[in-house]
Amino acid sequence: MPGRSRPIDKFAAAVGKCSKESAVYGKCILADYNNVHKDKCAAEFMKLKDCYLAAYKKR
Repeated sequence: MPGRSRPIDKFAAAVGKCSKESAVYGKCILADYNNVHKDKCAAEFMKLKDCYLAAYKKR
């Protein structure tokens, strides 16, 4: 079906638009990866999530 995109394609495109936020979140987790716990990097994760959702909706 031409013109139709799969959800995974939209997600992949959205991920590509959020590299800065992904790097910040990854650095937060990596900073103390032996002590990862719930809400450790919640602020960074929420910024990453917001970026993904905004980029996903634009496609």
